[in-house]
Amino acid sequence: MKVDYIIVGLGLAGIAFAEKLIENNHSFVIYENGSQNSSKVAGGMFNPVILKRFTSVWQGVAQIQKAIPFYKKLELKLQEQFIQYSTIKKSFKSIEDQNNWFIASDHPQLKDYLSPKIEENNNPCVYAPHGLGQVVNTGYIKTGKLLDKYKASIKKHLIEETFLHHELTFTNNQISYKNITAKQIVFCEGFGVKENPFFKHLPLKEAKGELLEIQSKQLNIDYILKSSVFIMPLSDNKYKVGATFNWQDKTNSPTAEGKQELQEKLDKCITCDYTITNQLAGIRPTVKDRRPLIGSHPKHKNLYILNGLGTRGVMLAPTLAEKLYNAIEKNMPIEKEININRFD
Repeated sequence: MKVDYIIVGLGLAGIAFAEKLIENNHSFVIYENGSQNSSKVAGGMFNPVILKRFTSVWQGVAQIQKAIPFYKKLELKLQEQFIQYSTIKKSFKSIEDQNNWFIASDHPQLKDYLSPKIEENNNPCVYAPHGLGQVVNTGYIKTGKLLDKYKASIKKHLIEETFLHHELTFTNNQISYKNITAKQIVFCEGFGVKENPFFKHLPLKEAKGELLEIQSKQLNIDYILKSSVFIMPLSDNKYKVGATFNWQDKTNSPTAEGKQELQEKLDKCITCDYTITNQLAGIRPTVKDRRPLIGSHPKHKNLYILNGLGTRGVMLAPTLAEKLYNAIEKNMPIEKEININRFD
Protein backbone atom coordinates (compact mmCIF):
# COMPACT_ATOMS: atom_id res chain seq x y z
CA MET A 1 0.00 0.00 0.00
CA LYS A 2 1.24 3.49 -0.88
CA VAL A 3 0.16 6.53 1.13
CA ASP A 4 1.32 10.09 1.56
CA TYR A 5 1.51 9.92 5.36
CA ILE A 6 1.69 7.57 8.30
CA ILE A 7 0.44 9.03 11.60
CA VAL A 8 1.39 7.28 14.82
CA GLY A 9 -0.99 8.09 17.67
CA LEU A 10 -4.61 9.24 17.71
CA GLY A 11 -4.91 11.66 20.59
CA LEU A 12 -5.76 15.33 20.08
CA ALA A 13 -2.53 15.91 18.13
CA GLY A 14 -3.17 12.95 15.82
CA ILE A 15 -6.76 14.04 15.18
CA ALA A 16 -5.72 17.59 14.37
CA PHE A 17 -3.05 16.44 11.92
CA ALA A 18 -5.36 13.86 10.31
CA GLU A 19 -7.89 16.64 9.71
CA LYS A 20 -5.24 18.72 7.90
CA LEU A 21 -4.52 15.74 5.64
CA ILE A 22 -8.22 15.18 4.90
CA GLU A 23 -8.67 18.89 4.21
CA ASN A 24 -5.85 18.75 1.64
CA ASN A 25 -6.74 15.38 0.05
CA HIS A 26 -3.72 13.40 1.27
CA SER A 27 -3.82 9.64 1.69
CA PHE A 28 -2.80 8.29 5.11
CA VAL A 29 -3.00 5.56 7.71
CA ILE A 30 -3.03 5.94 11.49
CA TYR A 31 -1.46 3.51 13.96
CA GLU A 32 -3.08 3.57 17.40
CA ASN A 33 -2.77 1.03 20.22
CA GLY A 34 -4.70 2.83 22.97
CA SER A 35 -1.72 2.97 25.34
CA GLN A 36 -1.86 6.74 25.91
CA ASN A 37 -4.94 8.24 27.52
CA SER A 38 -3.98 11.76 28.63
CA SER A 39 -6.18 13.29 25.91
CA LYS A 40 -9.12 11.13 26.95
CA VAL A 41 -9.09 11.86 30.68
CA ALA A 42 -8.11 15.53 30.39
CA GLY A 43 -10.27 18.35 31.71
CA GLY A 44 -10.13 19.74 28.18
CA MET A 45 -10.48 23.42 29.12
CA PHE A 46 -9.82 26.25 26.70
CA ASN A 47 -8.75 29.35 28.59
CA PRO A 48 -5.95 31.77 27.59
CA VAL A 49 -5.25 32.84 31.18
CA ILE A 50 -2.85 31.18 33.63
CA LEU A 51 -5.00 31.58 36.72
CA LYS A 52 -2.19 30.90 39.14
CA ARG A 53 -0.42 34.10 38.08
CA PHE A 54 -3.11 35.94 36.06
CA THR A 55 -0.87 36.01 32.98
CA SER A 56 -1.47 35.13 29.35
CA VAL A 57 -0.79 31.66 27.95
CA TRP A 58 1.77 31.63 25.12
CA GLN A 59 -0.21 32.64 22.00
CA GLY A 60 -3.32 31.69 24.00
CA VAL A 61 -5.85 34.00 22.34
CA ALA A 62 -4.67 33.04 18.83
CA GLN A 63 -4.86 29.36 19.79
CA ILE A 64 -8.49 29.67 20.92
CA GLN A 65 -9.38 31.58 17.76
CA LYS A 66 -8.02 28.63 15.76
CA ALA A 67 -9.38 25.91 18.06
CA ILE A 68 -13.06 26.84 18.31
CA PRO A 69 -13.72 26.74 14.53
CA PHE A 70 -11.78 23.45 14.41
CA TYR A 71 -14.00 21.79 17.03
CA LYS A 72 -17.15 23.30 15.50
CA LYS A 73 -16.17 21.70 12.20
CA LEU A 74 -15.74 18.34 13.96
CA GLU A 75 -19.14 18.76 15.62
CA LEU A 76 -20.73 19.25 12.21
CA LYS A 77 -18.79 16.39 10.67
CA LEU A 78 -19.50 13.87 13.44
CA GLN A 79 -22.97 15.17 14.36
CA GLU A 80 -22.08 15.45 18.04
CA GLN A 81 -21.61 18.24 20.55
CA PHE A 82 -18.05 18.51 21.87
CA ILE A 83 -17.81 22.19 22.87
CA GLN A 84 -19.24 23.11 26.25
CA TYR A 85 -19.08 26.84 26.93
CA SER A 86 -18.75 27.66 30.61
CA THR A 87 -17.66 30.59 32.72
CA ILE A 88 -14.66 29.95 34.96
CA LYS A 89 -14.73 31.58 38.39
CA LYS A 90 -11.49 32.06 40.27
CA SER A 91 -11.73 31.95 44.06
CA PHE A 92 -9.78 34.79 45.68
CA LYS A 93 -8.00 34.03 48.92
CA SER A 94 -6.65 37.53 49.64
CA ILE A 95 -6.82 41.23 48.81
CA GLU A 96 -3.57 40.75 46.89
CA ASP A 97 -5.37 38.25 44.65
CA GLN A 98 -8.01 40.88 43.92
CA ASN A 99 -5.43 43.56 43.13
CA ASN A 100 -3.51 41.28 40.77
CA TRP A 101 -6.80 40.41 39.05
CA PHE A 102 -7.62 44.10 38.48
CA ILE A 103 -4.20 44.64 36.90
CA ALA A 104 -4.52 41.58 34.66
CA SER A 105 -8.07 42.45 33.53
CA ASP A 106 -6.71 45.71 32.11
CA HIS A 107 -4.16 43.91 29.95
CA PRO A 108 -4.96 44.25 26.19
CA GLN A 109 -4.60 40.49 25.59
CA LEU A 110 -6.81 39.51 28.51
CA LYS A 111 -9.51 42.19 28.72
CA ASP A 112 -11.92 40.13 26.56
CA TYR A 113 -11.61 37.22 29.00
CA LEU A 114 -11.27 38.69 32.50
CA SER A 115 -14.24 40.54 33.97
CA PRO A 116 -12.95 43.48 36.06
CA LYS A 117 -15.81 43.13 38.54
CA ILE A 118 -15.28 41.13 41.73
CA GLU A 119 -18.31 38.92 42.25
CA GLU A 120 -19.62 38.23 45.71
CA ASN A 121 -19.84 34.54 46.54
CA ASN A 122 -23.40 33.60 47.52
CA ASN A 123 -22.93 29.83 47.54
CA PRO A 124 -22.46 28.57 51.13
CA CYS A 125 -20.74 25.43 49.78
CA VAL A 126 -17.95 27.38 48.03
CA TYR A 127 -15.01 28.82 49.96
CA ALA A 128 -14.17 32.20 48.43
CA PRO A 129 -13.52 34.61 51.32
CA HIS A 130 -12.59 37.51 49.02
CA GLY A 131 -15.04 36.88 46.23
CA LEU A 132 -14.76 35.44 42.74
CA GLY A 133 -13.27 36.63 39.46
CA GLN A 134 -15.02 35.65 36.23
CA VAL A 135 -13.21 34.34 33.15
CA VAL A 136 -15.60 34.58 30.19
CA ASN A 137 -15.57 33.23 26.60
CA THR A 138 -14.16 29.95 27.90
CA GLY A 139 -15.25 26.36 28.43
CA TYR A 140 -14.08 22.85 27.71
CA ILE A 141 -14.06 20.16 25.04
CA LYS A 142 -15.59 16.76 25.79
CA THR A 143 -12.36 15.02 24.86
CA GLY A 144 -13.41 11.48 25.74
CA LYS A 145 -16.47 11.66 23.52
CA LEU A 146 -14.47 13.34 20.73
CA LEU A 147 -11.79 10.65 20.70
CA ASP A 148 -14.32 7.83 20.67
CA LYS A 149 -16.44 9.34 17.90
CA TYR A 150 -13.46 10.32 15.78
CA LYS A 151 -11.89 6.88 16.05
CA ALA A 152 -15.14 5.26 14.94
CA SER A 153 -15.44 7.66 11.99
CA ILE A 154 -11.97 7.00 10.64
CA LYS A 155 -11.90 3.19 10.67
CA LYS A 156 -10.80 2.92 7.03
CA HIS A 157 -7.57 4.75 7.89
CA LEU A 158 -7.00 3.08 11.27
CA ILE A 159 -4.62 0.24 12.10
CA GLU A 160 -5.12 -0.74 15.75
CA GLU A 161 -1.77 -2.19 16.72
CA THR A 162 1.48 -1.12 18.32
CA PHE A 163 3.85 0.65 15.93
CA LEU A 164 7.29 -1.03 15.87
CA HIS A 165 9.84 1.71 15.25
CA HIS A 166 12.69 -0.70 14.49
CA GLU A 167 10.83 -1.99 11.43
CA LEU A 168 11.02 1.37 9.64
CA THR A 169 13.32 1.46 6.61
CA PHE A 170 14.36 4.42 4.47
CA THR A 171 14.93 4.26 0.71
CA ASN A 172 14.87 6.91 -2.04
CA ASN A 173 13.33 9.60 0.18
CA GLN A 174 10.53 7.24 1.13
CA ILE A 175 9.62 5.33 4.25
CA SER A 176 8.68 1.68 4.32
CA TYR A 177 6.92 -0.02 7.20
CA LYS A 178 5.69 -3.59 6.81
CA ASN A 179 3.54 -3.49 3.65
CA ILE A 180 3.18 0.33 3.61
CA THR A 181 5.25 2.87 1.71
CA ALA A 182 4.84 6.53 2.67
CA LYS A 183 6.36 9.89 1.84
CA GLN A 184 6.22 11.17 5.42
CA ILE A 185 5.57 9.91 8.93
CA VAL A 186 4.34 12.04 11.86
CA PHE A 187 4.70 10.78 15.43
CA CYS A 188 1.90 12.02 17.72
CA GLU A 189 2.61 9.56 20.51
CA GLY A 190 2.40 11.71 23.61
CA PHE A 191 4.31 10.12 26.49
CA GLY A 192 4.83 7.06 24.24
CA VAL A 193 7.58 8.96 22.42
CA LYS A 194 9.92 7.80 25.20
CA GLU A 195 9.96 4.44 23.36
CA ASN A 196 10.66 6.11 20.00
CA PRO A 197 14.37 5.70 19.12
CA PHE A 198 14.25 8.62 16.68
CA PHE A 199 13.00 11.23 19.15
CA LYS A 200 13.57 9.86 22.66
CA HIS A 201 16.50 12.29 23.10
CA LEU A 202 14.07 15.19 23.34
CA PRO A 203 13.59 16.55 26.89
CA LEU A 204 10.03 15.41 27.45
CA LYS A 205 9.18 15.94 31.11
CA GLU A 206 6.24 13.66 31.77
CA ALA A 207 3.70 14.70 34.39
CA LYS A 208 1.13 12.21 35.58
CA GLY A 209 -2.24 13.79 36.27
CA GLU A 210 -5.07 12.28 38.30
CA LEU A 211 -8.67 13.46 38.47
CA LEU A 212 -11.76 12.56 40.46
CA GLU A 213 -15.38 12.43 39.45
CA ILE A 214 -17.70 13.31 42.31
CA GLN A 215 -21.42 13.68 42.93
CA SER A 216 -22.96 16.29 45.22
CA LYS A 217 -26.57 17.48 45.40
CA GLN A 218 -25.62 20.40 47.64
CA LEU A 219 -22.79 21.97 45.64
CA ASN A 220 -25.03 23.31 42.87
CA ILE A 221 -22.61 25.29 40.69
CA ASP A 222 -23.09 25.85 36.95
CA TYR A 223 -19.60 27.25 36.34
CA ILE A 224 -16.07 25.88 36.54
CA LEU A 225 -14.63 26.77 39.94
CA LYS A 226 -10.86 27.33 40.00
CA SER A 227 -9.23 27.22 43.40
CA SER A 228 -6.51 24.84 44.61
CA VAL A 229 -8.21 22.39 42.21
CA PHE A 230 -10.68 22.94 39.39
CA ILE A 231 -14.26 21.70 39.81
CA MET A 232 -16.06 21.24 36.50
CA PRO A 233 -19.83 20.59 36.39
CA LEU A 234 -20.88 17.67 34.20
CA SER A 235 -24.56 16.65 34.56
CA ASP A 236 -26.90 15.18 37.19
CA ASN A 237 -25.01 16.80 40.09
CA LYS A 238 -21.73 15.27 38.89
CA TYR A 239 -18.41 17.12 38.73
CA LYS A 240 -14.86 16.48 37.52
CA VAL A 241 -12.11 17.53 39.95
CA GLY A 242 -8.44 17.91 39.12
CA ALA A 243 -5.66 17.69 38.83
CA THR A 244 -2.45 16.39 40.37
CA PHE A 245 1.09 16.71 39.01
CA ASN A 246 3.33 13.71 39.68
CA TRP A 247 6.78 13.77 38.06
CA GLN A 248 7.92 10.31 39.24
CA ASP A 249 5.07 7.85 38.58
CA LYS A 250 4.96 6.90 34.87
CA THR A 251 1.89 4.65 34.97
CA ASN A 252 -1.68 5.34 33.85
CA SER A 253 -3.10 3.78 37.01
CA PRO A 254 -4.96 5.87 39.62
CA THR A 255 -3.30 5.88 43.05
CA ALA A 256 -4.39 6.20 46.65
CA GLU A 257 -1.91 9.07 47.04
CA GLY A 258 -3.46 10.96 44.13
CA LYS A 259 -6.93 10.45 45.54
CA GLN A 260 -5.88 11.70 48.97
CA GLU A 261 -4.17 14.80 47.54
CA LEU A 262 -7.24 15.72 45.51
CA GLN A 263 -9.59 15.15 48.44
CA GLU A 264 -7.48 17.31 50.76
CA LYS A 265 -7.42 20.15 48.23
CA LEU A 266 -11.11 19.76 47.41
CA ASP A 267 -12.03 19.98 51.09
CA LYS A 268 -10.38 23.40 51.19
CA CYS A 269 -12.50 24.60 48.25
CA ILE A 270 -15.97 23.39 49.17
CA THR A 271 -17.77 22.74 52.45
CA CYS A 272 -20.56 20.35 51.40
CA ASP A 273 -20.81 16.56 51.33
CA TYR A 274 -19.87 14.68 48.16
CA THR A 275 -19.36 11.13 46.94
CA ILE A 276 -16.40 10.04 44.81
CA THR A 277 -17.73 8.05 41.87
CA ASN A 278 -14.60 7.57 39.73
CA GLN A 279 -10.87 8.24 39.57
CA LEU A 280 -8.89 8.79 36.34
CA ALA A 281 -5.20 9.09 35.47
CA GLY A 282 -3.02 9.85 32.46
CA ILE A 283 0.51 11.00 31.58
CA ARG A 284 0.80 14.52 30.19
CA PRO A 285 3.61 15.03 27.66
CA THR A 286 5.18 18.26 28.95
CA VAL A 287 8.54 19.82 28.08
CA LYS A 288 11.12 21.41 30.37
CA ASP A 289 10.76 24.84 28.74
CA ARG A 290 6.92 24.58 28.63
CA ARG A 291 6.80 24.77 24.86
CA PRO A 292 5.60 22.02 22.48
CA LEU A 293 7.78 19.88 20.24
CA ILE A 294 7.32 19.99 16.48
CA GLY A 295 9.80 19.54 13.65
CA SER A 296 11.75 17.00 11.64
CA HIS A 297 14.40 14.46 12.60
CA PRO A 298 17.93 15.85 12.10
CA LYS A 299 18.96 12.93 9.87
CA HIS A 300 15.74 11.47 8.43
CA LYS A 301 14.02 14.60 7.16
CA ASN A 302 10.69 12.91 6.39
CA LEU A 303 10.26 11.84 10.04
CA TYR A 304 8.32 14.41 12.05
CA ILE A 305 7.11 14.87 15.60
CA LEU A 306 4.03 16.64 16.98
CA ASN A 307 4.19 16.38 20.77
CA GLY A 308 4.66 18.13 24.10
CA LEU A 309 1.15 19.62 24.28
CA GLY A 310 1.16 19.37 28.08
CA THR A 311 -1.95 20.60 29.90
CA ARG A 312 -3.32 22.64 26.99
CA GLY A 313 -3.68 20.07 24.23
CA VAL A 314 -7.22 21.19 23.36
CA MET A 315 -5.94 24.68 22.54
CA LEU A 316 -2.57 23.75 21.03
CA ALA A 317 -3.41 20.81 18.76
CA PRO A 318 -5.13 22.66 15.88
CA THR A 319 -2.49 25.42 15.77
CA LEU A 320 0.48 23.05 15.92
CA ALA A 321 -0.97 20.67 13.33
CA GLU A 322 -1.32 23.57 10.91
CA LYS A 323 2.21 24.82 11.62
CA LEU A 324 3.70 21.38 11.05
CA TYR A 325 1.65 20.75 7.91
CA ASN A 326 2.72 24.10 6.45
CA ALA A 327 6.36 23.31 7.26
CA ILE A 328 6.15 19.96 5.46
CA GLU A 329 4.03 20.86 2.45
CA LYS A 330 4.73 24.59 2.01
CA ASN A 331 8.28 24.79 3.37
CA MET A 332 7.20 27.41 5.89
CA PRO A 333 9.55 27.86 8.87
CA ILE A 334 8.62 26.70 12.36
CA GLU A 335 9.27 29.24 15.11
CA LYS A 336 12.42 28.49 17.05
CA GLU A 337 10.62 28.46 20.42
CA ILE A 338 8.59 25.35 19.42
CA ASN A 339 10.95 23.78 16.85
CA ILE A 340 12.75 20.69 18.16
CA ASN A 341 16.02 21.97 16.68
CA ARG A 342 16.21 24.35 19.68
CA PHE A 343 17.62 21.34 21.56
CA ASP A 344 20.30 20.46 18.98
